[in-house]
Amino acid sequence: MNSNEKVIQYLTEAHGIERALTRTLQVHIAMTPRGSYRAELERHLSETRSHASSLEQRRRELDQRRSLVAIGVDAAQSLLGQVVALGKGPFDVIRGSGGEEKLLKNAKDESATEALEIATYRALEHFASRVGDEQTARLAASIREDEERMLAVLQERIDSLVDDVVRSELEGEPAYEVSKTGVAEGVRHAGERTEETATGVARKAGSQAPTTARQARKPGVAQAEGGMKGAVASEQDLAIANYDSLNIDQVLERLGELSQVDLAKVGAYERKHQNRSTVLSRIDSLREDEPWPGYDEQTVEEIRKTLARGDAQQSREVREYERRHKERQGVLQTTERALAGN
Repeated sequence: MNSNEKVIQYLTEAHGIERALTRTLQVHIAMTPRGSYRAELERHLSETRSHASSLEQRRRELDQRRSLVAIGVDAAQSLLGQVVALGKGPFDVIRGSGGEEKLLKNAKDESATEALEIATYRALEHFASRVGDEQTARLAASIREDEERMLAVLQERIDSLVDDVVRSELEGEPAYEVSKTGVAEGVRHAGERTEETATGVARKAGSQAPTTARQARKPGVAQAEGGMKGAVASEQDLAIANYDSLNIDQVLERLGELSQVDLAKVGAYERKHQNRSTVLSRIDSLREDEPWPGYDEQTVEEIRKTLARGDAQQSREVREYERRHKERQGVLQTTERALAGN
């Protein structure tokens, strides 16, 4: 392995961490009431997505022959034991200890991940400097500074979160309000928007209310909502018919067709019932942000219209997402034509 390949290895590892942290932050935001703490988490989620994009770009600059998505899957999978998996958070919302304790545990989990990230970027920065790759070294140093700032924020937040636990569990003065959490607000706002547009929707052929509601959700909220519903769902509520009677191979064949909402729903249901590791691992590998809110529910023609107004980066994101999920040829052909023209 030469120095360039080693830098690519470290970039891939860092990208895997950022992808895993993105999923974790989405769930933690969904569980956190609005206020300064959630604002910090939302700001860092934006940073984390930017970090992942910058790492991907640098990785492509160093090696155009391999797909970051393809080689990054294993790295992301290996980190699932070090960060909170997406499907776990929504399930925790409706079971276990109080909300105050959940927020404290989330902050501790996030602190551990930030420490891992800081060490990862310090290693990448130092290695890149040693081999003369100053561009990668500067990128790693910049991201490391963001992670150090966030770790400091989390450490300062620990004391107040512990105080909330004491007041709630020892003094009988709970402060956690589920109605103010990200997932509750996302569901409420979606319902409000659906109601507001109900009259206009009714005039069109076919109901567009489900699509409207899902388009109103913020990234991550749809998955969190699906996970919560799946934890209390019956077999008849799932998007896969006769789910309990299917074997593992039959379930795996259907998973790629599901939206992110339905994937989260099936994942929570599976964990509560058969808890098959092969099924859960496949679900985890398919969970990610849609290219844009509501994408999974759109038709090929609707996606084509959006792509016509987008850029090459959006076409690449749609192509990779579609390849991992529904593999609709009409969408893939549209992205290929768009990319060929750039």
